[in-house]
Amino acid sequence: MRTLADPDPVVLVTVGLPARGKTYLARKIARFVSWLGHPARVFNVGNYRRRLLGSSQPARFFDPANEKGRAAREQMALAALDDLMSFVAEGPGRVAIYDATNGTRARRELVRTRLEAIGIRPIFVEVVCTDDAIVEANIRETKLSMPDYAGVEPQKAVADFRARLAFYERSYEPLDEPERSWMRVVDSGRQIVLNRIRGYLPSRIAFFVTNLHPEPRPILLVRHGESTFNVEGRIGGDTPLTVRGAAFAVRLAAWLGTEFGDTPVPVWTSTLRRTVDTAAVLHRPTKALKNLDEIDAGSYDGWTYEEVEQRAPDEWAARKADKLRYRYPRGESYEDVIQRLEPVIVSLEQQRGPVLVISHRAVLRCLYGYFTEKNPEECPFIEAPLHTVVKLVPRAYGVQETKIPLDD
Repeated sequence: MRTLADPDPVVLVTVGLPARGKTYLARKIARFVSWLGHPARVFNVGNYRRRLLGSSQPARFFDPANEKGRAAREQMALAALDDLMSFVAEGPGRVAIYDATNGTRARRELVRTRLEAIGIRPIFVEVVCTDDAIVEANIRETKLSMPDYAGVEPQKAVADFRARLAFYERSYEPLDEPERSWMRVVDSGRQIVLNRIRGYLPSRIAFFVTNLHPEPRPILLVRHGESTFNVEGRIGGDTPLTVRGAAFAVRLAAWLGTEFGDTPVPVWTSTLRRTVDTAAVLHRPTKALKNLDEIDAGSYDGWTYEEVEQRAPDEWAARKADKLRYRYPRGESYEDVIQRLEPVIVSLEQQRGPVLVISHRAVLRCLYGYFTEKNPEECPFIEAPLHTVVKLVPRAYGVQETKIPLDD
């Protein structure tokens, strides 16, 4: 194995009993850092077991006293760890997450020793849940839909999973190694404990984790009502709504009232007039955020795309060749927009109730791409029509999406 190309890769190692939310947390972290430009991947040991052994192992397979089962599970654990080590040591990995129970000190020591042999000091992430109601909900909402129980009657699946869980509980040893780097997440973020977390990216990840929770809630993404520049086909600007755009704002207010009634729905807008005017008739608590402003077109603000193509053909060709990374002269690229949306994304992850974001096409493409797990390269091409509400409800393993057209 060659010398690490990146001297500071980050490897997170999950710790915790099943049905506590480890995989949810691992997926969220990987998505967040990947979105910000750091290649990341989750190495889930359960997926290795299902791929190499099939998905129909009964609960007794997980009994620590079952020597054959224990040997097979260790083989899968090492296969996942070997692939992870190749990912960070041979490229292109910047962040890797080893997702397994890792419920004994001996298993954690094995993982640590192998990683430190290639110069990586892992960060352990223990997920603890003391609320039986959360565990029960997690079992029924996520575990029963896993491949292990495909086609199995729900009551039998629950019984088998509980038996499996009992075997893990019998041998579980909580994380208590004070000399190691670790985070502990208790009851879906009610308490976060950090121990020896150092470095820019680990600290950034830790901050993100402190704002996560698995509770479903609607995130509403809406473009402003039609503006005069929309009609003229011009880029950027700070122009008012048209009559049609103002009428959309009234319909949006009516829809919110029908959909949510008196439920508080905070509204976040950009600082630009067309979003502020759209929100003005909603009569909801509103705040304007500079981070939600449209992509800065720089020298071409106020131009049409036809004018850019005709008067600046080299710039037009560069934009067409790489729309994600193309930066307008004295302006921004989509990558720049993604970076400045980081605090907005963290705040949206933190929300426990509905929130309405009224912004612009490029910005909403990026927000939508994050929550629906699109590659950044796809974002500049995502549809973001006027006068349409996109309702996203994040869940443990994906997002539920509904589009509601509110045009005349």
